[in-house]
Amino acid sequence: MAPITYHNRLGGFDFLGLRKGRSGAMEIVYDDGVKRRIVWRVIGEANMAHIDAALSRAMSQIRVLPALYTELKKRSILIEAVHG
Repeated sequence: MAPITYHNRLGGFDFLGLRKGRSGAMEIVYDDGVKRRIVWRVIGEANMAHIDAALSRAMSQIRVLPALYTELKKRSILIEAVHG
C-alpha cells in the first residue's frame, strides 16, 4: 500500500496521512504543522473506501481533529494510539 496524504483545503497547515506501519497494520497520521503529531493504528479489518472518505471529509472541516474522530466513529473504524 502506497502512503496516502490529505492536506487542509481551507489554508491551514493540517495534514492527515494513511500508511502501513512497522507491524504491517494501517496507521493514520495527523500533524498540525506546528507542534502536534499523532499516530493511530487502525484496529481490525480496514475498508479503504471508508477510511479514505473519513480522512477526506475530516480534512474539509475547519477543526480537523474533532472532525476526524466524528468521521471515524460514523464509519465504525476503530483506532488505537501508537506511542513512540
